[in-house]
Amino acid sequence: MKITLFIPCFVERVAPRTGMAMAEVLERLGHEVEYPEAQTCCGQPAYNSGYWPEARSTAEHFLDVFSGAETVVAPSGSCTAMVRSGFAELFKGTGREKEAAALGKRTHEFSDFLVNRLKVLDLGARF
Repeated sequence: MKITLFIPCFVERVAPRTGMAMAEVLERLGHEVEYPEAQTCCGQPAYNSGYWPEARSTAEHFLDVFSGAETVVAPSGSCTAMVRSGFAELFKGTGREKEAAALGKRTHEFSDFLVNRLKVLDLGARF
């Protein structure tokens, strides 16, 4: 499977090794992993602070960057929730609702993706 990593802004700044470790795990499981360098933020900080126009602008960039991704995986439950749920609210009435909803369905939090989508329950000594 081709997996596109979304590494949230706070992970990139505070714990960048997290993204590299995710890629390593997914590649060892036999998946192709890509990281679009144009990615930035999902818009959650602005969204949660009530700055919806700013959040929408950031989220539009996110949609543009990840629109062609087969599967998006992120190490953040809240950023994943933003894409899966917050985008629906942000893009209501904009003409990009369906695109946002489709991307939300293809976006997963890393541990949930491993267990519930890939059915990986034990990484064992391989890692």
